[in-house]
Amino acid sequence: MALRSFPWGSAAAVSQLGRTDPGHSRIGSNPDRAFFSDGERPGRLLGLSPLRTTIRSVQGESSSKSATELPQTGDQMNGIHSRRLQKDLSSFPRPLSVSDLSSVPENGSKMRISFKGISGSYSEDAALKAYPNCETVPCIEFEDTFKAVELWLADKAVLPIESSSVGSIHRNYDLLLRHRLHIVSEVQLPVNFCLLALPGVRLEQLKHVLSHPQALASSDIALGKLNVTRENVDDTAGAAQLVASKKLRDTGVIASARAAELYGLTVVAEKIQDDLDSITRFIVLARDPIIPRTDKPFKTSIVFTLDEGPGVLFKALAVFALRNINLTKIESRPQRKRPLRVVDDSNTGSAKYFDYLFFIDFEASMAEARAQYALGHLQEFAPFLRVLGCYPMDKIM
Repeated sequence: MALRSFPWGSAAAVSQLGRTDPGHSRIGSNPDRAFFSDGERPGRLLGLSPLRTTIRSVQGESSSKSATELPQTGDQMNGIHSRRLQKDLSSFPRPLSVSDLSSVPENGSKMRISFKGISGSYSEDAALKAYPNCETVPCIEFEDTFKAVELWLADKAVLPIESSSVGSIHRNYDLLLRHRLHIVSEVQLPVNFCLLALPGVRLEQLKHVLSHPQALASSDIALGKLNVTRENVDDTAGAAQLVASKKLRDTGVIASARAAELYGLTVVAEKIQDDLDSITRFIVLARDPIIPRTDKPFKTSIVFTLDEGPGVLFKALAVFALRNINLTKIESRPQRKRPLRVVDDSNTGSAKYFDYLFFIDFEASMAEARAQYALGHLQEFAPFLRVLGCYPMDKIM
C-alpha cells in the first residue's frame, strides 16, 4: 500500500506499510483510504473557508490607541520614582496592523518572531527563551501572528497552546486548521505571576487589580486575601503599560517581572498564582517544516477526523499503543463548518451527532518507522489526516 503524499520518510519505508509492520493486521485495513499531508486538500473535506489575506486593521480603535500612544511622564513627578516612570514608551514596538503589510524585513536582519500582545507579555518571554537574539513583532490578535508569518512580515510565530492550570487554548487549536503553518518547536515556560504597582505604592493601598482573565483566575487565593476588585484586560503587559501611563496608584497589575522593568513599575509580590508549579506550553510556527531526526527526542502533532461507528476512536488510538508510542495530548474540537453529523436510523429516523476534529501529540519522530506505520494505519479509517508538525521536545523548564 502506498501513501499518496508523505513528506517524511523514504518511499521504500512507506510502501511497506501494512506488510512488515507487526501491529498492522491487528486492527484491519482499507487500502482505498488516502493520507492527506499539508499539500493535499483537507480544506475541501472539512468545509473550511479560504484564508483571508489581510491583517485586521486596528488603527483608530480606542483600545489600540491606549496601548500604543501613551502620554509620557513629565516634570510634575518628582524624585526617583518619577524618574523610573519617565520612559519613552513610544520606543516600544507598535502592534502589527494592516498598514504594516507593505513593510519587508531588511536583508540580513535577525530572525523576527511574531506574538500576541505588546512588549513584556509572557508570549514574548517564550519567544526570547526560544530565540534569545530574535526581534519580536507584537500583534493585536492570535490570528495576526499567523498572518505575519504567511505574509513574510515575521519568520516565525509563537503562541500559547496549553497551560497546566487552565488547560487548552482552544482558539489556537482552531487557528492551526485555518492556516498552513508548521509547528517547528515547542517552549515550556514556568509561570511567575507577579503583582506590580507604581513605585512607592504599598500592597495595602491597592483597591483594583488589572490583568488577563486567566491570570486573575489563576491567582484567586492571593487576590482574595487582598480584597481587591478584579478587572479584565486583554493583555498582561498592556495592563502594566496602562497603569504606568495613567499613574493609577490604587491599581495593581498581574504581569511578568520583565513588564515591571519595561514600564517602570515595581514588583510588590512574586509567584502569586495558586499553583506554584504551573507551566504554559507554547508552540513555534513557521512557513516550512523542519527535517525530523532521531538523535534527540521528537514530538509529532496531528489532526484527523473519524467516521461514525462503534469503537472507531479506540481503533484510532490503538494504532499508537500497538507500536509503543506514547500520547502526550489529545484534544477534540467541533468542525466549525460541519458541526453536526446526520446518521440514518431505520427505527427512529435521522439522528444527529456532533462531528469532531481530534488533535493528538505523540512522542515519536516522523523519521522513525513506527511513526510512519502508525500514521499509515490511521489513514485507512480516518477520512482526513494532517501532520501539523514534527519537532524537538522541550524538556528544559
